[in-house]
Amino acid sequence: MRVREVLAVMAMAVALGCALPAPVDVPAPSIALRDQGRARAHALGIHIGALPAGVHDAITDVPGVAVGHATLHEGERLHTGVTVILPHGPGSNPFRDRCNAAVVVQNGFGKLIGSTQVNELGELEAPIALCGTLNVFRVADGLLDWLLTLPGNEDVRSANVVVGETNDGRLSDIRSRPLGSEHVRAAIAAATTGEVPVGAVGAGAGTVAFGWKGGIGTASRVVDGHTVGVLVQSNFGGRLVIAGVPVHEQLRPEDHGAADRDGSCMIVIATDAPLDAAALRRLAARAFAGMARCGASFSNGSGDYAIAFSTAARDATWRRGDALSPLFVAVADATEQAIVDSLCAAQTTTGMGRTVPALPLQPLREVLASRAR
Repeated sequence: MRVREVLAVMAMAVALGCALPAPVDVPAPSIALRDQGRARAHALGIHIGALPAGVHDAITDVPGVAVGHATLHEGERLHTGVTVILPHGPGSNPFRDRCNAAVVVQNGFGKLIGSTQVNELGELEAPIALCGTLNVFRVADGLLDWLLTLPGNEDVRSANVVVGETNDGRLSDIRSRPLGSEHVRAAIAAATTGEVPVGAVGAGAGTVAFGWKGGIGTASRVVDGHTVGVLVQSNFGGRLVIAGVPVHEQLRPEDHGAADRDGSCMIVIATDAPLDAAALRRLAARAFAGMARCGASFSNGSGDYAIAFSTAARDATWRRGDALSPLFVAVADATEQAIVDSLCAAQTTTGMGRTVPALPLQPLREVLASRAR
């Protein structure tokens, strides 16, 4: 992370009255991935679909959207954290500046807080937070604390926060429920509209996908003058396929059985296209096409959710009908790219008596190059 960005994060933390606690770290962007021998998917030459990516190939390519993480590592006992998505960036009041939004459930084995009001009213009035399953309730409490203390919200008596989860109990002591308000505030203080740290960070610190180390991944696609950005928390089973190549046939984790175990995937979709709640619901549903193309098994215990919101002015002229089709392609491609991104960036992690390996990148390059030839 550049010095100037570090200073900005520190200034935000001071302004919010929340010094970063000792166990919380805010990872640097992809320059640190190279130090770990890891890389983002696009840096490996992987690009899903024909549509171009935005500048960062990230959800933050949608103007105003910011992402922040707080990551908690404690020896081999804890690998967990919080990831927060702010629709209108740092310094905004999401309760006063609401977005059209919708939630789609592919498989409802999950603890998603706040979804019924989002779908009833078709709007989002808080940041979206992601974390590990049993931390959902404490993270929701911390997010609500933050929201109620914002200037202008002094008289608010009802607010709907949105917190999603996947189960990171295979690598972290999930029953200890270690996350609290300080981690939520740290993630918000670290939020940036630029490059997004990915891999085993924030809510992805302890997740597993296809038997490999999963995590946070992100991507974007630009179409018809608008951007569709996606962020995923990957933690699910199946047989890994990348860009149509059955990678699982040649690259398998040592614990083969882990590849198809229950898990979940949270998908957050942002766009600056003017979409109402009905159109956003249709957009969110197409995200699961990208998940399926990666080889997801959608098992009984996999909680798979997509949350979509539009940053466009709420009095805009909405896109409908055939005008939505290019956006559907964009969200499927960006979701697939984001899942692959999470796997390429995550590093091998040891926790709770087991080691989950990272997807090996050089063999992956060779498999993809061989299929291309």
